[in-house]
Amino acid sequence: MSGKPLARSWFDRGVLELAPLLLGCELVGRGVRLRITEVEAYVGAQDPGSHAYRGISARNATMFGEPGHLYVYRHMGLHSCMNVVADAEGVGTGCLVRAGRIVEGVELARERRNAAGVSRTDLDLARGPGRATVACAITFADDGLDLCDGARDPATAMHLEGRDPALPAPTVATGPRIGLREIASDPERFPWRFRIAGDRTVSGPGRLNR
Repeated sequence: MSGKPLARSWFDRGVLELAPLLLGCELVGRGVRLRITEVEAYVGAQDPGSHAYRGISARNATMFGEPGHLYVYRHMGLHSCMNVVADAEGVGTGCLVRAGRIVEGVELARERRNAAGVSRTDLDLARGPGRATVACAITFADDGLDLCDGARDPATAMHLEGRDPALPAPTVATGPRIGLREIASDPERFPWRFRIAGDRTVSGPGRLNR
């Protein structure tokens, strides 16, 4: 289950450029391999939906660090959500991993999900940002985890690999982000949810995925 992590320089680009490139990449470690099928971009100081909109704080400091780390936060105190930090240090951007497909470690991911709630099908294992972190055993304690460090303990490390070259390049669809206040969900100004078109693991209501 080990491969070569993407280099830090790969993450050092604008978040709107990075976001669609993450689709089809694979988050690997802790017994599972998650193929990313849906992300949302958060564009720092110009984005009212971003945790970095009002500048750096103790909560969002990881977003302003070097690219290639995970920014993990608690959503409504109920579950953790993971974001891939993009761009140069000090900018404050990230890509929320909204959904993915478990392609290795399905049984382990199912055990984790069933322990946290009900998982009806394998397509649901990582469909949604809270489900994805549970399936991958990512918690708030992983805020700052380095996705480019392949030398850490394999029991706790996670890294990101590029798209499987044997698979066709994904067809990328865009649309408004989900679950934000109205000002940050404007489909004309912020069409910053990126997904693999037609993939059955993508989250959200069907009307937003057509």
